[in-house]
Amino acid sequence: MTLNDRAARRVEALLSRAEERRVRVIEVPGGGRVVDCGVEAAGGLLAGLDLARICMADLAEIALVPGIVGDRSSPVVQVATDHPVSSCLASQYAGWQLARGDFFAMGSGPMRAAWGGEAVFDAIGCREEAGAVVGVLEGRAIPTPEVMALVAESCRVTPTAVTLLIAPTASLAGGVQVVARSVETGLHKLHELGFDLSRIVSAFGTAPLPPVAGDDLAAIGRTNDAILYGGRVVFDVTGDDDSLLEIGPKVPSSSSRDHGEPFAAVFSRYNHDFYAVDPHLFSPAEVVFRNLQTGRCFAFGRVEPEVLARSFGTEAG
Repeated sequence: MTLNDRAARRVEALLSRAEERRVRVIEVPGGGRVVDCGVEAAGGLLAGLDLARICMADLAEIALVPGIVGDRSSPVVQVATDHPVSSCLASQYAGWQLARGDFFAMGSGPMRAAWGGEAVFDAIGCREEAGAVVGVLEGRAIPTPEVMALVAESCRVTPTAVTLLIAPTASLAGGVQVVARSVETGLHKLHELGFDLSRIVSAFGTAPLPPVAGDDLAAIGRTNDAILYGGRVVFDVTGDDDSLLEIGPKVPSSSSRDHGEPFAAVFSRYNHDFYAVDPHLFSPAEVVFRNLQTGRCFAFGRVEPEVLARSFGTEAG
């Protein structure tokens, strides 16, 4: 079963409970469908969990569990996967820039594996032929027929075989699916550092779910901070210990020159240019390696509850 097949099965499960999940289906003129999880539809926490599972091609267990930010209660998004490379880098990573006319969004989900146009697929493989494709977008504009046609052409399917799910960052569902990227950000950082990803057997991650912000720009800051300053990831790996000790300090967000203040402040300092931000910042706060062959465990980085409290607007009362 392809990544897209797995995601499509989860989409149908979501749509069978569309009213309960507070999502709606939009049939796009010219073919294809959009599942609105928070643009005009209300969406919610459970829609967000489904959105995150679809984004990871249904190759991860994702849940909301109790947690603490500072000394206050907070939901935490928990992710566990035995297929980290396929679910994260081949599917969940937002690596496809979709632009047509006035529409722009970063594309996630297994449709990326059907497109296969990103350089990361040269390293990990995982390209696939699919009869139908599924993608996840973070945004407020419903994809146009031109966008559906672009995805269809790129993935070598007809527009009627395209399903795109969308939720804004400043929404319950959108927040959940973004914060569910704790493992993905750590894995992508390891890939950028040249780590042999075939050594990673399983992965587990958590990050606190921030309150929904007043607008999408503020929400981008909060959801990034949830991972950069509150994300904890554990990788079960094989191989030698010396390489883990060498690469470990380079992996957490604390290895970045931009670490230490809320992402909104960093983003503003760079005039809202993502590409100007130090790329080493985009990683979990804490990364742990557990070597399945030697039995040793190595931890790097730290969470920053004070930064999270500032970012989330937590007030004493």
